[in-house]
Amino acid sequence: MSLLPRTAEEFSSADYWERFFRKRGEKAFEWYGDYNSLCGVLHKYIKPREKVLVVGCGNSELSEQLYDVGYRQLTNIDISETVVAHMNQRNVQRRPDLTFLQVDATETGYENGSFQAALDKGTLDAMASEEEGVVASKMLAEVGRVLAVGGRYVCVTLAQEHVIKLAVEHFAEAGFAIRIHCLSQQNPDLDSSSFALPVFVLICTKFRQPPPFKVLEMCQGEDGAPCRLVSVPELLAAVKERQAYALMIQKLRGATDTASTPSLTLCHAATGCPRYTLTVQDGPPSAKVPRTNHFAIFIVPQGRESDWLYGSAEGRTQLAASANFRRLIIVAMHRDQDYKDMQAVQSELSPMVMELAPPGMPANQQVPFLSVGGDLGWREVVGRGVSGLTGEYSVEDVRGEDGHVYRRLIFMNNTQLVQSESRLRSAATIGSAQKKKSKKKSKRPSVETPASAHKNHTVDRGFLCCTHHEVMIAGFAMLGKEALGNKDGQVSVFVVGLGGGGLPQFIRDFVPGAWVEVVELDPAVLEVAKTWFGFQTDDRLKVILGDGLEHISMLESKGGHSYDVIMFDVDSKDRSLGMSCPPPAFVETSLLEKVCKLLTPRGVFMLNLVCRDSALRQSVLERLQAVFPSVLSRPIEGEVNEVLLCSRGGGEQDKLNTIPKELQQAAENLQGTLRSHSQNAPFNPQIDITVMLKDLRVA
Repeated sequence: MSLLPRTAEEFSSADYWERFFRKRGEKAFEWYGDYNSLCGVLHKYIKPREKVLVVGCGNSELSEQLYDVGYRQLTNIDISETVVAHMNQRNVQRRPDLTFLQVDATETGYENGSFQAALDKGTLDAMASEEEGVVASKMLAEVGRVLAVGGRYVCVTLAQEHVIKLAVEHFAEAGFAIRIHCLSQQNPDLDSSSFALPVFVLICTKFRQPPPFKVLEMCQGEDGAPCRLVSVPELLAAVKERQAYALMIQKLRGATDTASTPSLTLCHAATGCPRYTLTVQDGPPSAKVPRTNHFAIFIVPQGRESDWLYGSAEGRTQLAASANFRRLIIVAMHRDQDYKDMQAVQSELSPMVMELAPPGMPANQQVPFLSVGGDLGWREVVGRGVSGLTGEYSVEDVRGEDGHVYRRLIFMNNTQLVQSESRLRSAATIGSAQKKKSKKKSKRPSVETPASAHKNHTVDRGFLCCTHHEVMIAGFAMLGKEALGNKDGQVSVFVVGLGGGGLPQFIRDFVPGAWVEVVELDPAVLEVAKTWFGFQTDDRLKVILGDGLEHISMLESKGGHSYDVIMFDVDSKDRSLGMSCPPPAFVETSLLEKVCKLLTPRGVFMLNLVCRDSALRQSVLERLQAVFPSVLSRPIEGEVNEVLLCSRGGGEQDKLNTIPKELQQAAENLQGTLRSHSQNAPFNPQIDITVMLKDLRVA
């Protein structure tokens, strides 16, 4: 199976090309490649017996080299009288049949269909920048006119964005078949200050009648199998990906930069579907690395690419440090792809990953493939859908490092983030455990989901996969032991953000007297929670579809509403802010003031904060402290998350960096209450309240 690179980085063509054209100087034409580097692809599309028009021949040696291997019907044209005179004089003795003529390529004067091929090396690139492409468009139209049916325009180009777009759109509109070959880098030994973009050869074939559909193909190398693309934008994107890949390879051949972790996607050459994503992680220059530990490849188990260790920058840095190699390539496998075994994956990747080796690595250096237990892991996509707000999503079961099966919701616009997660258990195991507890019939309906029923598994509603959810549950202890110890009492809870529904479902099932109201913006998320994550609404657990911000404002303006606990657990869609949870509007002072007014005197506001920007985090804390007299923080070990617990009244916990005795007693009471409340339930709440509050500190 062959692979084609698709980089995950953006390719900034404007900056690159400005520097490129400023630096290339007088070497421009031959930098496109000489006969030896181009002959393979040229001989495929131009035959020695054919009449060939060489457009803008300049002083390149390519026509002379073609003549020397048997091409005798070459008509070379150029607008420069000096160049034409020079080339005729240079070839009059050795190549008497090789003609050079002063002719304007936009108006040649040749009859229609005069040539079987037109060869262009660099001329289109030079002309396309003049007068916003008007001159180049005239040249392309003239080339198309003088070509015979079945004739081919063969253009050697560096494929600057506006150049390749102009040519491809022109000939696609004219009904030509279009194929592009991406040739290997012409100068692999260039130093890091040189330019290393690949050379492309564009072949446009003239049909007598335009085909019923556009023929658009990309080939890797001169002999690569053509990969069919369905639209001009897709073909142009494929060109840009090859350029970006070459730039990344050039960058990696230079000095290492631990702050930069470039990544690229390798696609199946025949289908174009993503197959592997590779992330380059370099160790710090000061690290003491064994002489033989230059380079290694780490294969992430299927389904685990969203784990913190593999899916976050901090986690990958930690992984690379523990592996102790100068450069670690972290490889994630894609869903909807079949992988035979570890040996097959290694064989498939080996040709590509060696291009990513660090500078100075010995040629004969053995490169190890690393993995977790030598296993490819396991993943099964059990559901798919499209949200009108977030786009495509996937529901998939994966096997965790602990051997348990987990169900995950992944939005395809951010596959590195697990939106929601639940642990699955065997329904038989749950039934057996329930019989041991009590022979009483539960009034609650079965929680086995339709999707998992045929596999005899169900969502374990007593297990919270996210540590920050456990901390939020532990935060109920701040209500005081009296609030949770009275079976006849009520605890009103308001949650913004449903996800898979695991957190509100846990509160409803295990917190005595809890009445839970959830606001969720996305109807598709509610459907996913019910269908795949065992989420069930009733008179004590309700979901309102709508905007959380608007709903809070409405409740505050109407008055008469108060909650013991208000929770924000909602992601931001804008990943450029440095704060991925919550969206900025949820921590504006005006909204926080409304939240505070909606709390009961004993109430607690719980916020899941994910902020990598230290200044932004401090700003959020200052806003919270301006509204709430007490703000406590519980960081999540090994993650960026922290849970902020805010209350309206100060207390002993505000002054000490240890758990106050009163809070300790409330935590123990909550632990016992959770356990006793679940005696007749099919699930046990698996949470240690005291441990969750252990690292609670004043923010």
